[in-house]
Amino acid sequence: MEGSEIKEEKEAGIGQKKKIFVAGATGNTGKRIVEQLLTKGFDVKAGVRDVDKAKSVLPEGNPLLQIVKADVTEGSAKLADAIGDDSDAVICATGFQPSWNLLTPWKVDNFGTVNLVDACQKLGINRFILISSILVNGAAMGQLFNPVYIILNVMGLVLVAKLQAERYIRKAGINYTIIRPGGLKNDPPQGNIIMQPEDTLFRGSISRDQVAEVAVEALLHPESHYKVVEIVASTDAPKRSFEELFGSIEQQ
Repeated sequence: MEGSEIKEEKEAGIGQKKKIFVAGATGNTGKRIVEQLLTKGFDVKAGVRDVDKAKSVLPEGNPLLQIVKADVTEGSAKLADAIGDDSDAVICATGFQPSWNLLTPWKVDNFGTVNLVDACQKLGINRFILISSILVNGAAMGQLFNPVYIILNVMGLVLVAKLQAERYIRKAGINYTIIRPGGLKNDPPQGNIIMQPEDTLFRGSISRDQVAEVAVEALLHPESHYKVVEIVASTDAPKRSFEELFGSIEQQ
């Protein structure tokens, strides 16, 4: 078997119901990712800052779920201990909580993500999925005056922080899927998923349930490897399989 074929076979193996570490597992998107992973039969290690809160938010009594204390701002060494050598992939669904401290987005959305990537490299984990945001590269897209771009960056340049983290991931040599959703809605899905290449969508919204679904399906489909995808939902969009959706985006 050729070396490239061995690599592809190894990378495609995540679909064989292995253990997934979810950072930010009690967040509005993170908890949905945990729930969908469990539904598909994955073992899940939920990384959380507040274990007591996690026990009240995440599915109770599921033998496939393990809750561990993990704060992405505390450095890669502690994160590596939390992730452990039994995890096969990491999904990053962290996000800063609005505050008067304008450094918080950088601590969480930039340095926190970098810490997770560094921890993966320490452990030899080669699959990383990041929940980011559309408009992270709004300046290059000519969207400097887009109200969403302005509002989010007023809160500590959060989109700039996310973009810097994305760039770190793409240079790290790790097998990544970066998911950039539009405006996040807690409501159930309305419409089908639209998936576009990076730096193409600057408006639109999507249910967090669908964002979680895309993250989980990225583990199952090698068509998602080494790609940045932007997603929104529309009632006018046709229903497409995830093979089609991911396959329509060029590999980076």
